[in-house]
Amino acid sequence: MVQYQLKLRLNRKQEQTLNSWLYHLAAVHNWAVRKLELDARNSIYYRRKDFQNLLAHHGERLGIPSHTLQGQLCVVYDSWQRCFKKLATRPRFKSKRNKLNSISFPDPFREPKAGKISVPGIGRVRFHKQILPEGKIKCGRIVKRASGWYLCLFIDAQPKAIPVVANGVIGIDPGFSSLLALSTGEKINHPHEFKAAAQRLAQAQRGKRKKLSARLQERIRNRRKDRNHKLSRRLVSENKEIYFSKDNHRGIATKFGKSVADSGHGQLRGFLAYKASRTDGRLYREPASKNSTRMCSVCGALTGPSGLAQLSVRQWRCSGCGSLHDRDTNAAINAVIVGSGLGPRGEHANAA
Repeated sequence: MVQYQLKLRLNRKQEQTLNSWLYHLAAVHNWAVRKLELDARNSIYYRRKDFQNLLAHHGERLGIPSHTLQGQLCVVYDSWQRCFKKLATRPRFKSKRNKLNSISFPDPFREPKAGKISVPGIGRVRFHKQILPEGKIKCGRIVKRASGWYLCLFIDAQPKAIPVVANGVIGIDPGFSSLLALSTGEKINHPHEFKAAAQRLAQAQRGKRKKLSARLQERIRNRRKDRNHKLSRRLVSENKEIYFSKDNHRGIATKFGKSVADSGHGQLRGFLAYKASRTDGRLYREPASKNSTRMCSVCGALTGPSGLAQLSVRQWRCSGCGSLHDRDTNAAINAVIVGSGLGPRGEHANAA
């Protein structure tokens, strides 16, 4: 299953129809969230199909296709299921500040013809030309963004294989001054997408130009996503095993703020995970140790700088074996050592 996004070219009537659907579906969303919450308190639970049919025949009154209405109920139902399993937080109500921006279409789509695609309840819609892979379109979702309307299609097709150029083993230590430090000694520079657009974004926000602010923020997200896609593809094609040091970003964000979100390490880990599975590679998320930068990757002694006061010390020499270390590169090497079960100098940890 692959996902492709088409940018739609709606006429005025089609855009008005979709905006009215979003308005009514937001009310349906809030009703469904509250309905499941109150009934769960009274030990009343629904199966997916039963809850999906609670608003049967309401689509005709609202002017919305019935399957689209049922699709929104399924979205809320799945959100609560993730909440009950403690995989996510409680679903939020939709409001003026937290708007509903997507409409789900659970039914299969017909193949587009002559630059147009048929959308249930909307008719044939033009889109910017794009080549789609061969396969059955299982379902879709229309998303409203600052740059326009998009149709996300889920196609039953095989994704393109990522060419493998090497079978290396690598450790990764995420950072903020440099984006990533690799166990090979390479450091990947941080492009700082947010910092580059911060001045223009601040001007738009001070001028209360909401549409421009939203467009600039979307552009920042797109650049960060494009960077992570290209970087993850390169790392997966060059390495068969990847050990990624998983830091506590929520705790780090309390001290370093926007630089944590601008790095996009969580998104990068997700891209590495699904791309590694395509190439028979493996991604290991190693919990970051508080001693990963202090421990010498050669002899294992804890002789490196420690504490917030010594964060400025980026290179240090081990007093035990005399090895000179770069702080970030040493942490990346330790990620490989801990993840692969090797001790200092490549010996297995349990060999002694």
